[in-house]
Amino acid sequence: MSSRACFSPRLPLFILCLAIFCGVFFWAAEMPGRAAAASFEVWAPKADIPLTPEQVAKAGWNFAKYRRSVYDMCKGPHIQFVEESGILEKQSIEHEGVTMHFRMFKIGEPGPDGYPLFIALHGGGGGSKAINDQQWGHMQSYYRDSVADGVYVAVRGVRDTWDTHFNPESYALYDQLIEIMTATQKVDPNRVYLLGFSAGGDGVYGIAPRMPDRFAAVAMSAGHPNGVNPTNLHNLPILLQCGQYDGAYKRNLETALFSRRLDELHGQRGGYPHEVYIHMGAGHNFHDNDPSRAPQPIAANPLECIQNKAGCLEDEANTNSIDFLVARVRNPLPQTLYWDLSTRAPMRMHSSFYWLSAPETTNQGTIKASYNSENQQITIDAENVNGPFSVLLNDDMLDITQPVTVVLNGRDTGPHTLNLDENLAINTAIDRLDPNFVFLGIINIVVK
Repeated sequence: MSSRACFSPRLPLFILCLAIFCGVFFWAAEMPGRAAAASFEVWAPKADIPLTPEQVAKAGWNFAKYRRSVYDMCKGPHIQFVEESGILEKQSIEHEGVTMHFRMFKIGEPGPDGYPLFIALHGGGGGSKAINDQQWGHMQSYYRDSVADGVYVAVRGVRDTWDTHFNPESYALYDQLIEIMTATQKVDPNRVYLLGFSAGGDGVYGIAPRMPDRFAAVAMSAGHPNGVNPTNLHNLPILLQCGQYDGAYKRNLETALFSRRLDELHGQRGGYPHEVYIHMGAGHNFHDNDPSRAPQPIAANPLECIQNKAGCLEDEANTNSIDFLVARVRNPLPQTLYWDLSTRAPMRMHSSFYWLSAPETTNQGTIKASYNSENQQITIDAENVNGPFSVLLNDDMLDITQPVTVVLNGRDTGPHTLNLDENLAINTAIDRLDPNFVFLGIINIVVK
C-alpha cells in the first residue's frame, strides 16, 4: 500500500495542511494480537487514528458516507493541482522524466454515475516517430465514432519501441490518467475501458493483467500476448480479435491459444470472462470498429480454424469493440481474487490489487483469496509467496464491527477484531484515488 499523504506526490503545497490527517503505514507495523500457526502469522494491527462506529454516527454518517467524505477530501487537492498545472490544456502527463501525451474528447452526456472512459492505444510500436505519430492521430478517431456517450482518450506511446504502450513508466502514467479523469471529468471509475489495435493490442495484453482492478473490461485487437500470464484476469472481461490470416509473429494462433487458456482457467476456477473473434478471410486489418454494427464473418471454432484451415466453421457477430466494453461494469470488490505476484507493473506508486495489498518485494507466488459476508470469513491459499501481504476490508464486504475469521492455507487462525483506522482510510483513498477502494480495516499476513 502506498504511504503517500492525502495529496498527489506532485502537490507539495498540501503537505503541511494535511499532515495531521495523514500518517504513514509501515509493513513492519506493531503486531499485537497475533495468531501464530505453524508457518504463518496473521494479525490485525493497531489503528494509527482509531475510528469507532459511534464517532461515525455522531458525525451524522454511516460507514459508506464516511468513506465517501474521505475520498472527497483527498480528491480536492488533486483537482486543484490539475487545474493549476494545466495538464488538461497541455494534454500531457509525466512520471520519472517520461511524458505521455494524450488527446481527450468528451462525447454525449454522463450517466447517473458519470461518463465511461475509453483509453485507446494506437498501432505502430517499433517503427519511427513519424509512424507512431501518424498511428496516434488515426486512433484519435478510430473507435470514437462508435462512442455514444463517454470520455475518449487516445494516448501516445511513451517511446517508439515495440512495447510503446507498456514501457516501465507507462503503468504509473495510466494510473495518473485515470485518476485525473475520474477527479475532473465526471468519469465513473467502474466504467473505465482499455482497447487497442496492433501495437495497441500488445499494450492491452501487457497492461490488463498487471493492473486489472482499474478496468471494467478490455478489448485487444491484432496484438500479441508476448507470454504474459493471464492468472490475474479472473475478474476482468476481455475481448480478443484477430484476422484469420494474420500470421506475422503468429498473432492469429496466439490469439486463439490465449482464448483456449482462458477457457481452461474458467473450467478450473470460474471467472475469466472473454470472447474471441477470428475474422474470416482477414489479415492484419479487420472491422472491430464498424459504427453500423454490421455482422462480420468469424470462426465458430477459432483454434481449429487457425490450425486446420480446411476445418473452419463460419459464424457471424457484431464485432464492435465499444459494444463489448460498454455492456460491462466493474465490480471493484469481487468475492474471489487470483493474484500472480510475479505479474506486477513496475514503477507504479500503488501496491494494491482490488482488496489485497503487498509491498513490491513480495513478487513471487500466487494468492487465491475470497471473502464470505454471511459467515464473516476470509479464505486464503498462498502458494510459494515470498513476503508479507494484507487484506483490506470495508463495510461493502463484511460487517467490520464484528470479528473476522481468516482461514489461511486450510488452517483457521481464529477470529480477528478489526481496529478501524482513519489513517488507513486516508491512505487507501489516495492509493488509487478511487472511492470504491477506501478501506477501514486491515489484516496483515506473513507466510514463512
